[in-house]
Amino acid sequence: MKIQSWIQAFRLKTLPLALSNTIVGTALAVLDGGFRLPVFVLAALTTVLLQILSNISNDYGDFINGKDTAERIGPKRMVQSGDISPQTMLKAMIVVGVLCAITGVSLIWIGLKGINIANTLIFGVLGIAAIAAAIQYTVGKNPYGYRGLGDLLVFIFFGLVGVLGTYFMHTQSLRWDLILPASAIGFLSMGVLNMNNMRDYEADKNAGKRTIVVVFGLSKAAYYHLFLIVGAVLLMVVFTLLNYQTLWQWLFLLAVPMLLLNLKKVFSYKTGSELLPELARVSISTLVISVMFLVGMIFR
Repeated sequence: MKIQSWIQAFRLKTLPLALSNTIVGTALAVLDGGFRLPVFVLAALTTVLLQILSNISNDYGDFINGKDTAERIGPKRMVQSGDISPQTMLKAMIVVGVLCAITGVSLIWIGLKGINIANTLIFGVLGIAAIAAAIQYTVGKNPYGYRGLGDLLVFIFFGLVGVLGTYFMHTQSLRWDLILPASAIGFLSMGVLNMNNMRDYEADKNAGKRTIVVVFGLSKAAYYHLFLIVGAVLLMVVFTLLNYQTLWQWLFLLAVPMLLLNLKKVFSYKTGSELLPELARVSISTLVISVMFLVGMIFR
């Protein structure tokens, strides 16, 4: 097996998106004067490993369940192509899962030091649930990704849990308005998944994979995407207005033109292959929003 095969299996282009919730959670901690470097590093490592686990599990699960077909438009799958055997991919899933557990436990140990046992147990359960969710999207007898639940789980783990959990690890506190940027990152992450599912609509429908797009159709999926993108930006705007100090805090708006280009394509494309660049566009836009949000908090 070539290293290139594993690089493709890990789908490195998805990792910047995965980091967005850690960056936004950290930015919120900076806003409240609670930044801790070890927490940021461990949270980032855990998030990246969870994304890699999700990617290779998806590669394995779609092959085992017979959902990867010749109609598929997206990136080459390593198990389906024969570049990596199912047995080897399963071993890789176990290894990455163990690494997730190690970094996650380390994060909880450092982030929750001195906190009561109840909170520690809650985060322990959330960590186990995150690993299980990364695997069971397409793996198992009844994977939730085939039942239209992928969007909800992405919102919960890559939005709410990722952002609020990172903030709590930094500050050991929470406040109500943090749900606004956390939901915004959740919406944008759902937008990336929606682009993926719109691209693969025909293949998923023919393979019996019931995504939100397959259930409601392409036309409604486009308006759903509009809701996610516009909703995310509005949530960030409202949070900034509630916590406004300086113009630096509006830097995240630099990503809006890229998102508008994405929306234009969503309502004008003719074939699924035209959406291939749109996954990257939404992912990069989300990363830009996150990084600029952090920069705005540092220089506010």
